Amino acid sequence: MIRYAKRADLARLQDIEIAAGGMFSDVGMNRIADDAPPSTDTLEAYVGAGRAWVAADSSGRPVGYLLADLVDGGVHIEQVTVDPLNARQGIGRRLMENLAERAAGAGVNRLTLTTFRDVPWNAPYYTGLGFVEVPESEWTGGIRRIVQAEIAHGLHEWPRVVMARAVRKAEAGTP
Repeated sequence: MIRYAKRADLARLQDIEIAAGGMFSDVGMNRIADDAPPSTDTLEAYVGAGRAWVAADSSGRPVGYLLADLVDGGVHIEQVTVDPLNARQGIGRRLMENLAERAAGAGVNRLTLTTFRDVPWNAPYYTGLGFVEVPESEWTGGIRRIVQAEIAHGLHEWPRVVMARAVRKAEAGTP
């Protein structure tokens, strides 16, 4: 079940982020693995703005989450994370499709994200979801600011890419 995140979910979202972050140690990215999860204040801001969703299990407990920003007329995926205990079940895909449907319904035609190029569950995964790399010459001002903030945070110690995917409003009668 995909639903809006609630304030009661915040500690669980941080736990998911910590658990998922640990996977980066397996690919030699210990600094990423040790990075702190989003703060409660940051998560509360997303929840309050209606830009945080969770995938919940049958008991209602979050097993994955997605945070989104509005950037230059598009929707930017700030974070999508699934608890490693629930990985490889299509949860991340369902979170992304939920966002794509909402974006299309709001008249937005593009999703963007930034990610690590060579981490299997990053750029290669998003490519499988229809995202393509955006050349720097096509970055918007907002995307450039996001990339600069990531550089300042040290994320570009490893190759990163900007990716985008078109979203289209479903036509009447189309599933």
